Amino acid sequence: MAEKELQMEEGGPKKGKMMMIIIIVVVVLIIGGAAAFFLTGSPDESVLEEEGTTEEVLPDEVSTITGSTGVGTALYVAMPRPFVFNVPGAGRDRLVQIRVQLMVRGTDAEESAKMHIPMIEGTLLRVFSSSNADDLVTEAGKIAMKDQALREVQKAMQEISGNAIVEQVLFTGFVMQ
Repeated sequence: MAEKELQMEEGGPKKGKMMMIIIIVVVVLIIGGAAAFFLTGSPDESVLEEEGTTEEVLPDEVSTITGSTGVGTALYVAMPRPFVFNVPGAGRDRLVQIRVQLMVRGTDAEESAKMHIPMIEGTLLRVFSSSNADDLVTEAGKIAMKDQALREVQKAMQEISGNAIVEQVLFTGFVMQ
């Protein structure tokens, strides 16, 4: 009888372990299948066309839609590091940090802007450091500085490459202490 109980105990845990392994494998397969479905499952273009949610835009219509005369898709060239500089103020000098991206049209303009990043950085730093802390506190002052930066960068790019290339100067981060 002791042998029979011993055999039951030996067989029992083996079946329990085997059942636990099977359950774990099934759960892992279900989770893996769900993850694969969500990661690779994007809306099919044929479904979107049936619903009528996609529109074909002709190149001539791009400037009409965007209100710009630029040709090509909008691409953004990020300056590799933020601009950090001091500006004088009425009460005290302030430290400013600005992260900048440039909007260009087309891959040729993107490559040209990337090639001339040191010149663009120098131009932007000259414009930024000539500003006043009292002006940068207001939204109008920030917009005026951004517009001046755009004009100066376009002028510098016009001299070097023959095209203005940069369509917008965008502040993606602005901190003043």
